[in-house]
Amino acid sequence: MSKEISTEYNATQIQILEGLDAVRKRPGMYIGSTSSRGLHHLVYEIVDNAVDEALAGFCDEIKVKIHSDNSISVFDNGRGIPIGIHPTQGIPAVEVVYTLLHAGGKFGGGGYKVSGGLHGVGAAVVNALSEWVIVRIHKDGKIHEQRFERGKTVQSLTVIGDTKQEGTFVHFKPDHEIFEVTEYEFEILKQRLQEMAYLTKGLKILLTDEREGKEKEKEFHYEGGIQEFVAHINKNKETLYDPIIYAEGERDGVYVEVALQHNTSYVENIFSFVNNINTPEGGTHLSGFRSAFTKTLNEYGRANNILKEQDKNLSGDDVREGITGIISIKLSDPQFEGQTKQKLGNSEARGAVEGVLSEQLTFFLEQNPSVARIILEKGLLASRARDAARKARDLTRRKSVLENTSLPGKLADCSDRDPTKCEIYIVEGDSAGGSAKSARDRQTQAILPLRGKILNVEKARLDKILENAEIRAMITAFGTGISDDFDITKLRYGKIVLMTDADVDGAHIRTLLLTFLYRYLTPLIQHGHVYIAQPPLYKVERNKKEYYAYNDHQLEQILDEIGRSNRVDIQRYKGLGEMNAHQLWDTTMDPEKRTLIKVDIEDAVAADAIFTTLMGDKVQPRREFIEEHAMLVKNLDI
Repeated sequence: MSKEISTEYNATQIQILEGLDAVRKRPGMYIGSTSSRGLHHLVYEIVDNAVDEALAGFCDEIKVKIHSDNSISVFDNGRGIPIGIHPTQGIPAVEVVYTLLHAGGKFGGGGYKVSGGLHGVGAAVVNALSEWVIVRIHKDGKIHEQRFERGKTVQSLTVIGDTKQEGTFVHFKPDHEIFEVTEYEFEILKQRLQEMAYLTKGLKILLTDEREGKEKEKEFHYEGGIQEFVAHINKNKETLYDPIIYAEGERDGVYVEVALQHNTSYVENIFSFVNNINTPEGGTHLSGFRSAFTKTLNEYGRANNILKEQDKNLSGDDVREGITGIISIKLSDPQFEGQTKQKLGNSEARGAVEGVLSEQLTFFLEQNPSVARIILEKGLLASRARDAARKARDLTRRKSVLENTSLPGKLADCSDRDPTKCEIYIVEGDSAGGSAKSARDRQTQAILPLRGKILNVEKARLDKILENAEIRAMITAFGTGISDDFDITKLRYGKIVLMTDADVDGAHIRTLLLTFLYRYLTPLIQHGHVYIAQPPLYKVERNKKEYYAYNDHQLEQILDEIGRSNRVDIQRYKGLGEMNAHQLWDTTMDPEKRTLIKVDIEDAVAADAIFTTLMGDKVQPRREFIEEHAMLVKNLDI
């Protein structure tokens, strides 16, 4: 395992990776991972380039196809990648784009006014991480083709035929030497492509799956753009009014679109985008929206006597309760915080969103006084509930992390005070809690047993949520506070591990916990602090030797290895309480052996839809979801 390292360190040991070798050496730096997420990211990189053509006004149709061999092709009817010889590189421009990092038409050369692909690495990275790439450019009546293999040019740019079309066709196959999985999932691509179509009104995107037994096709085309996006997100929610409020305009070179509608829920769902890039951490455009929305509603409420003299101004949280909103802006030089493009920093974006939204929202409220009253009255109810919640939150506050007397009584805390070394297990029931307390490493592992099922937060306001003893215990133990008081720097544990039984009740409790964390402590998930424990489903015993299987496939493997006979005893675990402390440690809590699944938010819109469907008020969408997925269920305990 160890490799001998020379004590001498000189210039000969400095390695230079030529061309795209750097991408193949460290693919995670460019696409995040070599798992399923990275695999699908390759498609997004090529589609992003096609969408940039649409944003520039030269493309209105994109065709994405999953071929029978799990290769991908993307065709757009845009201008086609330039085919002329590059003035400094001496090779065709298309070859520059596909073989050199940080090369493209998005660095101020006049090719694009706005663009999502800002770093000029997309096409080249796809080339580097594919077994082969074929690029066909339909331009000036001719089809020009070039082929690459694992980042290297193997066929020069050649005219292969005539065409009446314009555009770019890219066909690639991900490299099995790089990726852990090479099979594409239609649903993952569908969600992303649908989102892109919503954000680019008028653009048609066609997704086709040609694989045997999986043949299907979906078309996404929304003339209403983000208004239809809001309607889609709210489809399983009860809306408070019919019209979707929409504002559109341009200020200081920033094109602004905002669409919003309130529903009867108590949570805020606002999704922000810059040049079609999702910005989950918001930024100046989101700040501009919040400022304009709150100020405009308060001014209208005062002017129309909906807010009385004795009423204080509504806060942003009050007026945004139950809102679904999309903010989409486009500008020529977006400044993001870091390569991940999580947060926008352009100051002009705030002023542009404020100006456009203030003016058009004021006009909408004056033209729709009944809708204005509904929004303000919901805000007033939220304000009163927030005052009650503020009092309830006081019960969860802790003066100091060292004052253990203020921690929940049933919490078995760990002795270490370094959050990076500490983890807390949220355990279902006293029986499992007892086993976990006996099994744990007392220095770094804390145990918080919960009694019964926590409140479904999808159907309650914060004041009611904070009346739930189990939820209060979690908030207090975590140390971060909640809502206005939330501060992630006060988190007491680097890992929050949900450990529930492997049966229907356990799955329901886990869903309730995840709903609470997603809706009210979202940064814990965003920053990678939330995990799901994976206890074994089976214990296999033969000749006093114990084996554990975490799924049916592993059970079959174990039985094949040890032999199938009547001397083999198989136990199907239904609850954690069935394991003694030693077994629980060995299988589920020992950091050297356990399996944890990190919870992340790959697609916030899709996550919202799932939680609304499973935990919301409407029964029909939940019934349809169950009927659609019923055949996938295994080990259902009746």
